[in-house]
Amino acid sequence: MARGLYFGTKSSAKYSKDYWISKSAALTSALLVAEVILVALIIYFVPYTKIDWDAYMSQVDGFLGGERDYSNLKGDTGPLVYPAGFLYVYSAIKFLTGGQVLPAQILFGILYIVNLGIVFLIYQSIDVLPWWAFVLLCLSKRVHSIFMLRLFNDCVAMTMLHAAMLLLLYQKWHSALIIFSAAVSVKMNVLLFAPPLLLLVLKALSVKGILSCLLSAALVQVVLGLPFLLSYPKAYISRAFNLGRVFIHFWSVNFKFVPEEIFISKELASALLVIHLTLLLIFAHHKWCKYEGGLFNLLRSRVLNAINKLIHIQQFLHCESIIHVLRKDHIVAVMFVGNFIGIICARSLHYQFYSWYFFSLPFLLWKTPFPTIIRLLLFAGVEFCWNVYPSTSFSSLILLFLHLAILWGLWISPTEQPIAEKESCSSG
Repeated sequence: MARGLYFGTKSSAKYSKDYWISKSAALTSALLVAEVILVALIIYFVPYTKIDWDAYMSQVDGFLGGERDYSNLKGDTGPLVYPAGFLYVYSAIKFLTGGQVLPAQILFGILYIVNLGIVFLIYQSIDVLPWWAFVLLCLSKRVHSIFMLRLFNDCVAMTMLHAAMLLLLYQKWHSALIIFSAAVSVKMNVLLFAPPLLLLVLKALSVKGILSCLLSAALVQVVLGLPFLLSYPKAYISRAFNLGRVFIHFWSVNFKFVPEEIFISKELASALLVIHLTLLLIFAHHKWCKYEGGLFNLLRSRVLNAINKLIHIQQFLHCESIIHVLRKDHIVAVMFVGNFIGIICARSLHYQFYSWYFFSLPFLLWKTPFPTIIRLLLFAGVEFCWNVYPSTSFSSLILLFLHLAILWGLWISPTEQPIAEKESCSSG
Protein backbone atom coordinates (compact mmCIF):
# COMPACT_ATOMS: atom_id res chain seq x y z
CA MET A 1 0.00 0.00 0.00
CA ALA A 2 2.77 2.44 1.00
CA ARG A 3 4.68 1.46 -2.11
CA GLY A 4 1.65 2.17 -4.27
CA LEU A 5 1.22 5.55 -2.63
CA TYR A 6 4.88 6.31 -3.22
CA PHE A 7 4.75 5.55 -6.92
CA GLY A 8 1.41 7.33 -7.21
CA THR A 9 2.91 10.45 -5.66
CA LYS A 10 5.98 10.19 -7.86
CA SER A 11 3.83 9.78 -10.97
CA SER A 12 1.67 12.74 -9.94
CA ALA A 13 4.74 14.92 -9.42
CA LYS A 14 6.05 13.93 -12.87
CA TYR A 15 2.69 14.75 -14.44
CA SER A 16 2.65 18.11 -12.66
CA LYS A 17 6.19 18.87 -13.87
CA ASP A 18 5.35 17.86 -17.45
CA TYR A 19 2.19 19.99 -17.31
CA TRP A 20 4.21 23.02 -16.11
CA ILE A 21 6.81 22.52 -18.84
CA SER A 22 4.21 22.24 -21.60
CA LYS A 23 2.22 25.24 -20.36
CA SER A 24 5.26 27.45 -19.80
CA ALA A 25 6.74 26.51 -23.19
CA ALA A 26 3.48 27.32 -24.99
CA LEU A 27 3.05 30.58 -23.09
CA THR A 28 6.63 31.80 -23.59
CA SER A 29 6.42 31.05 -27.32
CA ALA A 30 3.20 33.06 -27.55
CA LEU A 31 4.71 35.87 -25.47
CA LEU A 32 7.76 36.12 -27.73
CA VAL A 33 5.52 36.42 -30.79
CA ALA A 34 3.39 39.05 -29.05
CA GLU A 35 6.49 40.95 -27.98
CA VAL A 36 7.83 41.02 -31.55
CA ILE A 37 4.59 42.71 -32.61
CA LEU A 38 4.64 45.08 -29.61
CA VAL A 39 8.26 46.04 -30.23
CA ALA A 40 7.44 46.89 -33.85
CA LEU A 41 4.47 49.01 -32.76
CA ILE A 42 6.53 50.87 -30.16
CA ILE A 43 9.27 51.69 -32.66
CA TYR A 44 6.76 52.80 -35.30
CA PHE A 45 4.31 54.78 -33.19
CA VAL A 46 6.09 56.00 -30.02
CA PRO A 47 8.47 58.96 -30.43
CA TYR A 48 12.13 58.26 -29.69
CA THR A 49 13.50 60.08 -26.63
CA LYS A 50 16.87 61.71 -27.17
CA ILE A 51 19.08 61.19 -24.11
CA ASP A 52 22.48 59.54 -24.56
CA TRP A 53 22.55 58.32 -28.17
CA ASP A 54 24.25 61.42 -29.60
CA ALA A 55 26.82 61.33 -26.80
CA TYR A 56 27.49 57.65 -27.49
CA MET A 57 28.03 58.38 -31.18
CA SER A 58 30.34 61.32 -30.42
CA GLN A 59 32.46 59.14 -28.14
CA VAL A 60 32.57 56.39 -30.77
CA ASP A 61 33.57 58.92 -33.45
CA GLY A 62 36.50 60.00 -31.31
CA PHE A 63 37.59 56.40 -30.82
CA LEU A 64 37.23 55.53 -34.51
CA GLY A 65 39.12 58.72 -35.34
CA GLY A 66 42.16 57.36 -33.49
CA GLU A 67 41.78 58.98 -30.06
CA ARG A 68 43.07 56.71 -27.29
CA ASP A 69 43.19 59.19 -24.41
CA TYR A 70 40.02 58.55 -22.39
CA SER A 71 40.07 62.08 -21.02
CA ASN A 72 39.47 63.34 -24.58
CA LEU A 73 36.56 61.04 -25.41
CA LYS A 74 33.48 63.12 -24.68
CA GLY A 75 29.89 63.69 -25.74
CA ASP A 76 27.24 66.32 -25.15
CA THR A 77 26.32 64.70 -21.83
CA GLY A 78 29.90 64.61 -20.55
CA PRO A 79 33.06 62.48 -20.67
CA LEU A 80 33.13 58.77 -21.44
CA VAL A 81 32.80 56.79 -18.20
CA TYR A 82 32.42 53.23 -19.52
CA PRO A 83 35.15 50.62 -20.11
CA ALA A 84 36.46 49.75 -23.56
CA GLY A 85 33.85 47.10 -24.36
CA PHE A 86 31.29 49.89 -24.63
CA LEU A 87 33.27 51.50 -27.46
CA TYR A 88 33.58 48.24 -29.39
CA VAL A 89 29.87 47.45 -29.04
CA TYR A 90 28.68 50.90 -30.07
CA SER A 91 31.25 51.07 -32.88
CA ALA A 92 29.67 47.89 -34.24
CA ILE A 93 26.20 49.40 -33.78
CA LYS A 94 27.31 52.53 -35.63
CA PHE A 95 28.67 50.38 -38.45
CA LEU A 96 25.38 48.47 -38.72
CA THR A 97 23.08 51.48 -38.42
CA GLY A 98 25.14 54.32 -39.86
CA GLY A 99 24.57 56.14 -36.58
CA GLN A 100 20.88 56.56 -37.42
CA VAL A 101 18.29 56.21 -34.67
CA LEU A 102 15.62 54.14 -36.43
CA PRO A 103 17.91 51.26 -37.49
CA ALA A 104 19.40 51.35 -33.98
CA GLN A 105 15.91 51.05 -32.50
CA ILE A 106 15.25 48.00 -34.66
CA LEU A 107 18.56 46.52 -33.52
CA PHE A 108 17.69 47.15 -29.88
CA GLY A 109 14.24 45.68 -30.47
CA ILE A 110 15.96 42.47 -31.62
CA LEU A 111 18.23 42.69 -28.56
CA TYR A 112 15.15 42.97 -26.32
CA ILE A 113 13.65 39.80 -27.84
CA VAL A 114 16.96 37.94 -27.50
CA ASN A 115 17.30 39.03 -23.87
CA LEU A 116 13.72 38.02 -23.11
CA GLY A 117 14.29 34.63 -24.71
CA ILE A 118 17.39 34.07 -22.55
CA VAL A 119 15.47 35.11 -19.43
CA PHE A 120 12.65 32.69 -20.33
CA LEU A 121 15.22 29.88 -20.64
CA ILE A 122 16.62 30.73 -17.20
CA TYR A 123 13.17 30.62 -15.61
CA GLN A 124 12.21 27.41 -17.43
CA SER A 125 15.36 25.79 -16.07
CA ILE A 126 14.48 26.37 -12.41
CA ASP A 127 10.70 25.84 -12.11
CA VAL A 128 10.09 28.57 -9.52
CA LEU A 129 7.27 30.56 -11.11
CA PRO A 130 3.79 29.25 -11.84
CA TRP A 131 3.52 29.02 -15.62
CA TRP A 132 1.12 31.97 -15.90
CA ALA A 133 3.53 34.30 -14.07
CA PHE A 134 5.89 34.34 -17.07
CA VAL A 135 3.60 37.11 -18.34
CA LEU A 136 5.04 39.42 -15.65
CA LEU A 137 8.37 39.43 -17.47
CA CYS A 138 6.67 41.30 -20.35
CA LEU A 139 4.67 43.85 -18.38
CA SER A 140 7.10 46.69 -17.79
CA LYS A 141 6.42 49.90 -19.67
CA ARG A 142 9.69 51.35 -18.37
CA VAL A 143 11.84 48.43 -19.57
CA HIS A 144 10.33 48.53 -23.06
CA SER A 145 11.19 52.23 -23.12
CA ILE A 146 14.77 51.63 -21.92
CA PHE A 147 15.43 49.22 -24.78
CA MET A 148 13.55 50.66 -27.76
CA LEU A 149 13.26 54.37 -26.97
CA ARG A 150 16.52 55.10 -25.11
CA LEU A 151 19.12 52.69 -26.61
CA PHE A 152 21.10 52.58 -23.35
CA ASN A 153 24.20 50.41 -22.93
CA ASP A 154 22.51 48.90 -19.85
CA CYS A 155 20.48 46.80 -22.31
CA VAL A 156 23.59 45.28 -23.88
CA ALA A 157 25.30 44.68 -20.53
CA MET A 158 22.28 42.97 -18.97
CA THR A 159 21.67 40.77 -22.01
CA MET A 160 25.26 39.57 -21.75
CA LEU A 161 24.87 39.06 -18.01
CA HIS A 162 21.77 36.93 -18.51
CA ALA A 163 23.64 34.91 -21.15
CA ALA A 164 26.45 34.33 -18.64
CA MET A 165 23.90 33.18 -16.04
CA LEU A 166 22.38 30.72 -18.49
CA LEU A 167 25.84 29.24 -19.06
CA LEU A 168 26.31 28.97 -15.28
CA LEU A 169 23.15 26.86 -15.06
CA TYR A 170 24.80 24.33 -17.37
CA GLN A 171 28.10 24.49 -15.45
CA LYS A 172 30.00 26.24 -18.26
CA TRP A 173 32.02 28.26 -15.81
CA HIS A 174 34.87 29.43 -18.02
CA SER A 175 32.56 30.59 -20.82
CA ALA A 176 30.27 32.27 -18.26
CA LEU A 177 33.15 34.17 -16.61
CA ILE A 178 34.43 35.36 -19.98
CA ILE A 179 31.00 36.71 -21.00
CA PHE A 180 30.52 38.17 -17.52
CA SER A 181 33.80 40.07 -17.83
CA ALA A 182 32.81 41.29 -21.30
CA ALA A 183 29.51 42.54 -19.82
CA VAL A 184 31.45 44.47 -17.17
CA SER A 185 33.43 46.12 -19.97
CA VAL A 186 30.16 47.46 -21.42
CA LYS A 187 28.86 48.84 -18.12
CA MET A 188 30.18 48.37 -14.61
CA ASN A 189 26.80 47.86 -12.95
CA VAL A 190 27.36 44.18 -13.74
CA LEU A 191 29.91 44.20 -10.90
CA LEU A 192 26.96 44.06 -8.49
CA PHE A 193 26.79 40.38 -9.49
CA ALA A 194 30.52 39.85 -8.79
CA PRO A 195 30.35 39.00 -5.04
CA PRO A 196 27.64 36.31 -5.43
CA LEU A 197 29.37 34.98 -8.55
CA LEU A 198 32.68 34.70 -6.69
CA LEU A 199 30.94 32.77 -3.93
CA LEU A 200 29.46 30.34 -6.46
CA VAL A 201 32.89 29.89 -8.05
CA LEU A 202 34.36 29.07 -4.63
CA LYS A 203 31.62 26.52 -4.00
CA ALA A 204 31.73 24.81 -7.38
CA LEU A 205 35.32 24.81 -8.59
CA SER A 206 38.66 23.44 -7.51
CA VAL A 207 41.66 25.69 -6.95
CA LYS A 208 42.73 25.00 -10.51
CA GLY A 209 39.27 25.85 -11.83
CA ILE A 210 39.04 29.03 -9.75
CA LEU A 211 42.40 30.32 -10.93
CA SER A 212 41.78 29.54 -14.59
CA CYS A 213 38.31 31.16 -14.51
CA LEU A 214 39.50 34.31 -12.77
CA LEU A 215 42.51 34.60 -15.09
CA SER A 216 40.23 34.21 -18.10
CA ALA A 217 37.98 37.00 -16.82
CA ALA A 218 40.96 39.26 -16.09
CA LEU A 219 42.46 38.55 -19.52
CA VAL A 220 39.26 39.78 -21.17
CA GLN A 221 39.63 43.14 -19.42
CA VAL A 222 43.29 43.43 -20.40
CA VAL A 223 42.71 42.51 -24.05
CA LEU A 224 39.72 44.85 -24.46
CA GLY A 225 41.50 47.72 -22.75
CA LEU A 226 44.89 47.12 -24.39
CA PRO A 227 44.80 50.01 -26.91
CA PHE A 228 44.16 52.43 -24.04
CA LEU A 229 46.39 50.72 -21.48
CA LEU A 230 49.35 50.91 -23.86
CA SER A 231 48.85 54.59 -24.65
CA TYR A 232 47.17 56.38 -21.70
CA PRO A 233 46.74 53.81 -18.90
CA LYS A 234 46.08 56.28 -16.08
CA ALA A 235 43.33 58.10 -17.99
CA TYR A 236 41.69 54.81 -18.98
CA ILE A 237 41.68 53.25 -15.51
CA SER A 238 40.59 56.42 -13.72
CA ARG A 239 37.77 57.18 -16.19
CA ALA A 240 36.50 53.72 -17.14
CA PHE A 241 36.59 52.25 -13.62
CA ASN A 242 35.63 55.25 -11.52
CA LEU A 243 33.67 53.87 -8.56
CA GLY A 244 33.32 57.24 -6.85
CA ARG A 245 31.03 59.05 -9.30
CA VAL A 246 28.41 61.35 -7.76
CA PHE A 247 25.04 61.28 -9.54
CA ILE A 248 22.61 64.18 -9.87
CA HIS A 249 19.98 64.25 -7.12
CA PHE A 250 17.18 65.19 -9.54
CA TRP A 251 17.45 61.87 -11.42
CA SER A 252 17.47 59.64 -8.35
CA VAL A 253 14.54 57.23 -8.31
CA ASN A 254 15.36 55.57 -4.98
CA PHE A 255 16.68 58.32 -2.66
CA LYS A 256 14.84 61.43 -3.80
CA PHE A 257 13.49 61.84 -0.26
CA VAL A 258 17.02 62.41 1.04
CA PRO A 259 18.06 66.11 1.10
CA GLU A 260 20.52 66.90 -1.68
CA GLU A 261 23.36 67.92 0.62
CA ILE A 262 23.17 64.50 2.32
CA PHE A 263 22.61 62.68 -0.98
CA ILE A 264 25.92 63.88 -2.44
CA SER A 265 27.89 63.47 0.80
CA LYS A 266 30.70 60.95 1.22
CA GLU A 267 29.16 59.92 4.54
CA LEU A 268 26.04 58.57 2.83
CA ALA A 269 28.15 56.77 0.22
CA SER A 270 30.28 55.17 2.96
CA ALA A 271 27.25 54.18 5.03
CA LEU A 272 25.55 52.53 2.05
CA LEU A 273 28.75 50.66 1.19
CA VAL A 274 29.00 49.33 4.75
CA ILE A 275 25.32 48.27 4.68
CA HIS A 276 25.83 46.62 1.29
CA LEU A 277 28.82 44.58 2.45
CA THR A 278 27.13 43.70 5.74
CA LEU A 279 23.99 42.42 4.02
CA LEU A 280 26.08 40.37 1.58
CA LEU A 281 28.00 38.80 4.47
CA ILE A 282 24.81 38.05 6.42
CA PHE A 283 23.09 36.40 3.46
CA ALA A 284 26.25 34.54 2.46
CA HIS A 285 26.81 33.18 5.97
CA HIS A 286 23.26 32.34 7.00
CA LYS A 287 21.53 31.63 3.68
CA TRP A 288 23.81 30.86 0.74
CA CYS A 289 26.37 28.83 2.75
CA LYS A 290 23.96 27.34 5.29
CA TYR A 291 24.56 23.76 4.20
CA GLU A 292 28.34 24.26 4.21
CA GLY A 293 28.29 25.32 7.87
CA GLY A 294 28.44 29.04 7.11
CA LEU A 295 30.61 31.31 5.01
CA PHE A 296 33.67 31.17 7.22
CA ASN A 297 33.63 27.38 7.38
CA LEU A 298 33.44 27.28 3.58
CA LEU A 299 36.35 29.70 3.25
CA ARG A 300 38.42 27.75 5.78
CA SER A 301 37.86 24.45 3.97
CA ARG A 302 38.70 25.97 0.59
CA VAL A 303 41.89 27.60 1.89
CA LEU A 304 43.03 24.33 3.45
CA ASN A 305 42.20 22.48 0.24
CA ALA A 306 44.14 25.05 -1.79
CA ILE A 307 47.20 24.75 0.44
CA ASN A 308 47.08 20.95 0.19
CA LYS A 309 46.80 21.04 -3.60
CA LEU A 310 49.63 23.54 -3.98
CA ILE A 311 51.89 21.46 -1.73
CA HIS A 312 51.16 18.37 -3.84
CA ILE A 313 51.66 20.00 -7.23
CA GLN A 314 50.81 16.84 -9.18
CA GLN A 315 47.36 16.77 -7.57
CA PHE A 316 46.91 20.41 -8.50
CA LEU A 317 47.84 19.85 -12.15
CA HIS A 318 45.61 16.81 -12.60
CA CYS A 319 42.58 17.74 -10.51
CA GLU A 320 39.21 18.37 -12.13
CA SER A 321 38.04 21.98 -12.53
CA ILE A 322 34.60 21.26 -11.04
CA ILE A 323 34.27 19.68 -7.60
CA HIS A 324 30.53 20.27 -7.09
CA VAL A 325 27.65 20.64 -9.52
CA LEU A 326 25.46 23.39 -8.08
CA ARG A 327 21.69 23.27 -8.35
CA LYS A 328 20.25 25.67 -10.89
CA ASP A 329 17.83 27.28 -8.47
CA HIS A 330 20.70 27.88 -6.03
CA ILE A 331 22.79 29.59 -8.71
CA VAL A 332 19.92 31.86 -9.73
CA ALA A 333 18.98 32.64 -6.12
CA VAL A 334 22.51 33.66 -5.13
CA MET A 335 23.02 35.77 -8.27
CA PHE A 336 19.66 37.53 -8.27
CA VAL A 337 19.50 38.14 -4.50
CA GLY A 338 23.12 39.34 -4.40
CA ASN A 339 22.42 41.83 -7.17
CA PHE A 340 19.18 42.92 -5.49
CA ILE A 341 21.06 43.73 -2.28
CA GLY A 342 23.33 45.96 -4.35
CA ILE A 343 20.29 47.65 -5.91
CA ILE A 344 18.84 48.45 -2.48
CA CYS A 345 22.13 49.97 -1.34
CA ALA A 346 22.87 51.95 -4.51
CA ARG A 347 23.12 55.67 -3.74
CA SER A 348 21.27 56.57 -6.90
CA LEU A 349 19.15 54.58 -9.31
CA HIS A 350 18.41 56.33 -12.59
CA TYR A 351 15.48 55.25 -14.74
CA GLN A 352 17.55 53.01 -17.03
CA PHE A 353 18.89 51.17 -13.98
CA TYR A 354 15.53 49.39 -13.63
CA SER A 355 16.81 47.00 -16.30
CA TRP A 356 19.46 45.88 -13.82
CA TYR A 357 16.93 43.87 -11.84
CA PHE A 358 13.46 43.97 -13.40
CA PHE A 359 13.85 40.54 -15.00
CA SER A 360 14.77 39.05 -11.61
CA LEU A 361 11.71 40.51 -9.82
CA PRO A 362 9.30 37.59 -10.46
CA PHE A 363 11.92 35.12 -9.22
CA LEU A 364 12.63 37.19 -6.10
CA LEU A 365 8.91 37.55 -5.34
CA TRP A 366 8.19 33.85 -5.74
CA LYS A 367 11.14 32.97 -3.52
CA THR A 368 9.40 34.80 -0.68
CA PRO A 369 6.75 32.99 1.41
CA PHE A 370 4.22 35.76 0.71
CA PRO A 371 0.76 34.96 -0.69
CA THR A 372 0.42 35.38 -4.44
CA ILE A 373 -1.72 38.50 -4.10
CA ILE A 374 1.01 40.18 -2.03
CA ARG A 375 3.63 39.21 -4.61
CA LEU A 376 1.55 40.76 -7.38
CA LEU A 377 0.96 43.93 -5.37
CA LEU A 378 4.68 44.27 -4.68
CA PHE A 379 5.42 43.79 -8.38
CA ALA A 380 2.85 46.40 -9.38
CA GLY A 381 4.11 48.80 -6.70
CA VAL A 382 7.71 48.60 -7.90
CA GLU A 383 6.63 49.11 -11.52
CA PHE A 384 4.50 52.10 -10.49
CA CYS A 385 7.39 53.78 -8.69
CA TRP A 386 9.65 53.40 -11.73
CA ASN A 387 7.04 55.05 -13.93
CA VAL A 388 6.62 58.17 -11.79
CA TYR A 389 8.40 60.96 -13.68
CA PRO A 390 10.03 62.91 -12.32
CA SER A 391 10.46 60.86 -9.18
CA THR A 392 9.19 62.38 -5.94
CA SER A 393 10.11 62.00 -2.30
CA PHE A 394 6.97 59.90 -1.86
CA SER A 395 7.62 57.57 -4.82
CA SER A 396 11.24 56.97 -3.82
CA LEU A 397 10.28 56.31 -0.20
CA ILE A 398 7.62 53.82 -1.33
CA LEU A 399 10.16 52.13 -3.61
CA LEU A 400 12.60 51.72 -0.73
CA PHE A 401 9.84 50.28 1.45
CA LEU A 402 8.87 47.79 -1.28
CA HIS A 403 12.50 46.77 -1.79
CA LEU A 404 12.95 46.17 1.93
CA ALA A 405 9.72 44.17 2.09
CA ILE A 406 10.98 41.90 -0.70
CA LEU A 407 14.37 41.56 1.01
CA TRP A 408 12.64 40.59 4.28
CA GLY A 409 10.63 37.97 2.42
CA LEU A 410 13.84 36.56 0.93
CA TRP A 411 15.44 36.45 4.37
CA ILE A 412 12.62 34.43 5.94
CA SER A 413 12.21 32.12 2.94
CA PRO A 414 13.42 28.50 3.05
CA THR A 415 16.99 27.93 1.87
CA GLU A 416 17.44 25.70 -1.17
CA GLN A 417 19.92 22.82 -1.28
CA PRO A 418 23.08 24.01 -3.08
CA ILE A 419 24.42 20.74 -4.51
CA ALA A 420 22.78 18.78 -7.33
CA GLU A 421 22.21 15.06 -6.79
CA LYS A 422 24.10 14.09 -9.96
CA GLU A 423 27.50 15.70 -10.28
CA SER A 424 28.82 15.22 -13.78
CA CYS A 425 29.70 17.86 -16.40
CA SER A 426 32.55 19.99 -17.69
CA SER A 427 33.55 23.50 -16.73
CA GLY A 428 33.00 24.84 -20.25
